[in-house]
Amino acid sequence: MSEPIVYAALWRPAMEAAGFRCQCTGQCGSRHVKAGGRCPREHDQYASKHRGPVHLLAVPADLTASDTLACRAAVTELRAWCPDCYTAARAAARKAARTAAAAQDGLFDL
Repeated sequence: MSEPIVYAALWRPAMEAAGFRCQCTGQCGSRHVKAGGRCPREHDQYASKHRGPVHLLAVPADLTASDTLACRAAVTELRAWCPDCYTAARAAARKAARTAAAAQDGLFDL
């Protein structure tokens, strides 16, 4: 099994807690219907015959966290994500955060 060179001490417990499987339950926009509502991608397994093996990422549960805060996250705050789900879910979370902030901008305008 491959592991990251740099942050293996944080990565391994997050993967073990997730069963070495992506923990996305639809935040990426896919309902993952064929896999019972959770992304079926597993670490070091092939996602399709045209792509290489999936290397799961250990990232904070808060997808809107800055890179600085993400680096400081505790092991218990990390979740396993495949790169595709993580990219889509993070974009959706940041878009939702921007929309919520824009909706509150005019609250005290006169």
